[in-house]
Order: sequence, then structure tokens, then C-alpha cells
Amino acid sequence: MWSGAIIAHFLAYFAIMPRFFVDLPLVSATRFDLPEEAARHVQVLRLQPGEPLTLFNGHGGEYAAVVVKMGKRHVTVEVGEPDPASRESPLALTLVQALSAAERMDYTVQKATELGVSRIQVVQSAYCAVKLGAERLEKRLVHWQGVARAAAEQCGRTRLPEIVAPLRFADYLAKAPAADLKLLLSPIEGRRLDALPQQAASAIVLIGPEGGFSAQEEADARTAGFMPLLLGPRIFRTETVAPVIAALLQAKYGDF
Repeated sequence: MWSGAIIAHFLAYFAIMPRFFVDLPLVSATRFDLPEEAARHVQVLRLQPGEPLTLFNGHGGEYAAVVVKMGKRHVTVEVGEPDPASRESPLALTLVQALSAAERMDYTVQKATELGVSRIQVVQSAYCAVKLGAERLEKRLVHWQGVARAAAEQCGRTRLPEIVAPLRFADYLAKAPAADLKLLLSPIEGRRLDALPQQAASAIVLIGPEGGFSAQEEADARTAGFMPLLLGPRIFRTETVAPVIAALLQAKYGDF
């Protein structure tokens, strides 16, 4: 039989403090009204004046805070002491993800955020099943940023992954930045994970759409310095690849 103290410790350990992103400067001992989205979440949770929560603005660290006033449309909070906590991976990991269907892209962004990916570059490649014009792409970018914020609130990240406006795949390759590790995920050939270098501080991974990259795109990627990597004998769906490779690289080079 567990003692009351052990049970209390167990409950406290797994207690989840409500945590919200606010795109505002945070300064101890100041009060302000939460932005509309955060205020709505506080109201849904039915937090009352005097109850604690955590705020972060994506620039590192987070702040204790307390609800001061609940209104029909406004929630006033007071900012408490800062916590310099950093839960960011030492691996600067960029995923270059070919555009996929709405729910699949949402899943990719959500899981990449939870897994500590620092940058997501969306690209349009030859076999992308989804084709979006400039206006719709801009709306999707705003939506993906919202998905990343919600995932960061849940998983405890103190910085948001950068989600870059979509480019044509060829345009990305033409200006791809340097990195310790540049990988092209291939379903048919390439090095295995155990053949990768023992150390890397940065990595860029190219992930194709449902139909994969075209032969020309793969050739262009190799010319741009990307090394083919084969994850195994099975072919993954595009939304599966991002969390799989992110977890593997975090285990090898990051904070897993």
C-alpha cells in the first residue's frame, strides 16, 4: 500500500501547469490582458483568479504567472518570476518537408515541434499531390505556425521552431545553407544510420511527398551535397518520416 506522501508526490510530479504562448514582452510584476486565443483557452479551462499558469513568448525561458481577473472577453494576468529553463536540443535540425495534404502537414509540424526540430522549410516538388497558390500558401503558413505554438505549449519548449514560407524544391537547393550533415531520405538506396558520422551539431533532412522526389530532384539534391539515407526495408508515409528521422537524429546527436 502506498503512503499518502508517495501518492501526493506522484500526483504533483505529473500535474500539468496550464502553459500559454503570448507574443508579447514578459516582465515580472506587470499585468496585462491575455491575447484573445490564450484568454479563450484560460476560460475553457475555467481558471479562477489566484490560480497559476505559465507564460512564454518563444524567445527562451518562461514566466510563472497568476490569473488576476476573469471577464467575459478578457483575462488579466500578473507576471511573476522568470524561469530561465531551456528545453531546446543542442542539434540544430532543419526538416525540408515537401508539401502534403492538410492533416498530414499538421501532423508533421506538430510532431517536429515536440521532437525539438529547430526549422521547418516547406517545399513544393514535382510529385506533390497538393498544389496551392500564393494566397492559400500564406494562409497555410499562418495555420502551421499556430499548430507549432500549440505543440510548444504542450511539450514545454521555450522557443518556437521557425517555419519558413514554401519554396520550389529547386529554389531551395540553389541556396541550401551549410550543415554538418545533409541528408536525402531515400526509400530504395543510401547509407544506413550507423554509417553516419559520430558527431554533428547541425543537420538538414530532405523529405519527399507521398510520391517521393523525382529522379531529377534526387540527382539535383546529390549535386547540392545531400547524402542519400535509407531508414530500412519498409516504405513510410510522408507524415511518418519526419518524426522517425527527428527521433533518430535526436538520439544520435541531440538530447534524447
